[in-house]
Amino acid sequence: MDDKQKQVDDLDQQTMKEDFWNDPQKAQAVIRKRNSIKQIIDDYQALDAGLNSLDETADELKAEFDDELMEIAEEEYQETAKKFEDFEIQVLLSHEYDQNNAILELHPGAGGTESCDWCAMLYRMYTHYAQKKGFKVKVLDYLPGEEAGIKSVTFLVEGDKAYGYLKSEKGVHRLVRISPFDAGARRHTSFASLDVMPQFNNEIEIDIKPEDLEIETKRASGAGGQHINKTDSAVRIVHKPTGIVATCQNGRSQHENREEAMRVLKSRLYQREIEEQEKKMAAIKGKQAANEWGSQIRSYVLHPYNLVKDVRTGYETTQVQSVLDGNLDEFIFAYLKSQVQ
Repeated sequence: MDDKQKQVDDLDQQTMKEDFWNDPQKAQAVIRKRNSIKQIIDDYQALDAGLNSLDETADELKAEFDDELMEIAEEEYQETAKKFEDFEIQVLLSHEYDQNNAILELHPGAGGTESCDWCAMLYRMYTHYAQKKGFKVKVLDYLPGEEAGIKSVTFLVEGDKAYGYLKSEKGVHRLVRISPFDAGARRHTSFASLDVMPQFNNEIEIDIKPEDLEIETKRASGAGGQHINKTDSAVRIVHKPTGIVATCQNGRSQHENREEAMRVLKSRLYQREIEEQEKKMAAIKGKQAANEWGSQIRSYVLHPYNLVKDVRTGYETTQVQSVLDGNLDEFIFAYLKSQVQ
């Protein structure tokens, strides 16, 4: 833990500089990183203390067995097991950018209304998951399906380690069910893709030339309500060299939407760079990356039986409705643990 403490000390020194708060977004990123590392140190110390206490109790039990002492030992064991679980989660979520907010983008696959409805079900699942975690959800762009569901939605999940938790959800999700849109009550298979990227503000440097941008404004469209602003303030930015598009229509003004769209664009450009580096490393190692965009990661079966199975880890459950209600922790932790070499 000495190296972790040194990192905290170095970050504390940064916060003491006179110009630290000149850039509030960068300052907040430093504080989040400092608090995240400090939490790992605190959890480690609590776990170490718990193990020492458990050792002492075990020694006393060896010397003289006592029912009351046995109950104390059981309580200490449960407390230490919980501390270990909390520490394990902190370590699994200590990679670069894990502490960042997350930008999620959902798109239905081929299949028209059926896939759009599946996209809406996934959007509900992730918003419920975020609420259970105490995260804040902010819709950036929303396009409803022609008959039902969602044609596309981009939303920001704000909270400590939001990206760390949600990065495992990136990929294609498959649904098998009796279609509510089929008069013949036949079984249908639908697909929807989810892209997940960390939100970057000023903590990264990306050189974007003004001449490389194509910026247009339009009237916001969507389901209405809290999702969108009804004025001509929606902003769409195209990065011409890469073809990457960022759109925001949630803000109260064109200026606010433009700033948010630029943050999304920066995040997508940086994510693209990260993925290209990962592909190069995978080629050097002679194997394909495990979680490339476009890969099917999970199946949700509602007929002829109930089962949700992650094809990457093999973790599965028959509690389909619970998963669709946002209870995703077991799937997420199974994936994070599978990534530990």
